[in-house]
Amino acid sequence: MRFSEQLLITVLVTSDIHGNIYPINYGDNSEVQHGLAKLSSLIKKERKINEHILLLDNGDLIQGTPLTYYYVKYQREKGNPMINVLNVLNYDAAVIGNHEFNYGIDTLNQAVKESSFPWLSANIIDKHKKKPIFGNPYIIKEIQGIKAAVLGVTTHYIPNWENPHHIEGLIFKDAFQTVKEWVYYIRKHEKPDVLIVSYHGGFERELATGKAIESLTTENQAYDMCKDIDGIDILVTGHQHRSIASELNGVTIIQPSFNGQALGKVTLILEKEQDHWIIKNKSAELIEVTEEVETDREISELACECEEQTQTWLDQPIGIVSGDMTVKDILDIRLKDNPLIEFINAVQMDAAGVSISNTALFHNQSPGFKNHITMRDIVSNYVYPNTLKVIRISGQDIKDALEKSATYFIINEKKEIAVNPEFVEPKPQHYNYDMWEGIEYELKISNPIGERVVKLHVNGRPIDLTAEFDVVMNNYRAGGGGDYEMYKDKKVIKEITIDMSELIANYILERKVIHANCNENWKVVI
Repeated sequence: MRFSEQLLITVLVTSDIHGNIYPINYGDNSEVQHGLAKLSSLIKKERKINEHILLLDNGDLIQGTPLTYYYVKYQREKGNPMINVLNVLNYDAAVIGNHEFNYGIDTLNQAVKESSFPWLSANIIDKHKKKPIFGNPYIIKEIQGIKAAVLGVTTHYIPNWENPHHIEGLIFKDAFQTVKEWVYYIRKHEKPDVLIVSYHGGFERELATGKAIESLTTENQAYDMCKDIDGIDILVTGHQHRSIASELNGVTIIQPSFNGQALGKVTLILEKEQDHWIIKNKSAELIEVTEEVETDREISELACECEEQTQTWLDQPIGIVSGDMTVKDILDIRLKDNPLIEFINAVQMDAAGVSISNTALFHNQSPGFKNHITMRDIVSNYVYPNTLKVIRISGQDIKDALEKSATYFIINEKKEIAVNPEFVEPKPQHYNYDMWEGIEYELKISNPIGERVVKLHVNGRPIDLTAEFDVVMNNYRAGGGGDYEMYKDKKVIKEITIDMSELIANYILERKVIHANCNENWKVVI
């Protein structure tokens, strides 16, 4: 009797780490169950179980915490702490995520140069060299005679969000079409036994029903990839910060949450038939980081110097608040004018020299500002490395933007205002609800969508919808990010290239005392 030769391969995946090495919340240094120092323990455990490992990162690695911000601002001459960790853990490849560009192309280029592994993205093209950025659309890895191909691709929606200076000279091709073309090429020319697509993007439809779960902007195309592209064995996804371990149309799919809260694992069993290998079984699972998972000291020590300096920087006193600028009710702060949002808008208007501004409360963990402000307070409230733009828009554009923001709310079964579930699932998008200063407005949520702006004044008078206004907002929004189509291709009057966290710090340092004022220029009603 002849026994077939079998081999077990484990594919391990991280995604959307966003600068998290340590299991802490930088807002108050409380312990949380996430980060690469915890994931490292899980990765090393898996290596002991099976030596045939393929370890991939699916993007959004080098930006997201005060540690990464401090490194870029003050320690660029030293090795990137995120890259140091991935080098030690022997990653096989990483995919470029949209947030890889946030600190500028020079920071990304330096990170790639320091990496002992290749960075992949088949659809981000160097305009001058006419080939994929960093030259790597895919890799081939041989494991005990088995040929595994890994194709990297990135959501092509990046130009809708990113500072144009950060992506100058790059072309972002459609991710779906790129995957289709390269999968065909790899199958024909490389003839791999296993083909993995690592896509920094997510699912545009529910896996079970195919029902659209977001506006079909092509930002996320993973569902169509599974349904309409032949030849993919495993599809690694990310970007949406979801926890997915499943299968769709015969494609094994994985998406391992965010901030290092889970390790994605796909187990492959291959069997040799004559002169080639056949996948006999494949399964996906998520290994969650819990209190029982130890923090790997080897990984912690890699970034300890930068971390210690970051912590010292975070505790620097900046100024004092006169009055109350804390966040007590996360819904209430979005229903009527409040001192925190008014302050952020005031900083933006001061930096830009204009009288109209909008901003968001980016996430539901924003604590606001206590009486004694530190850098920790600033980065806890303003979590993105946004810069500012002043764009010239019409009164109609302002009204359309307010109607777009008003979709953030619904009237629930208790006849109360609540957050629209579409802004919560599959990925929280609280950052896509804006609040304004310099205009007076009222949103009535019981009205139909598109008819919720019931008051819109400038300087006490109804706005002229044909008039033009210079408005300051963050660079993400100014480019139309968050489906604010009315802002696309508008004339840019001014760019402020200093990060907002730095602008906020400078504003407070100059004044030493800031006042928790509120002019009640807007409100949301039933």
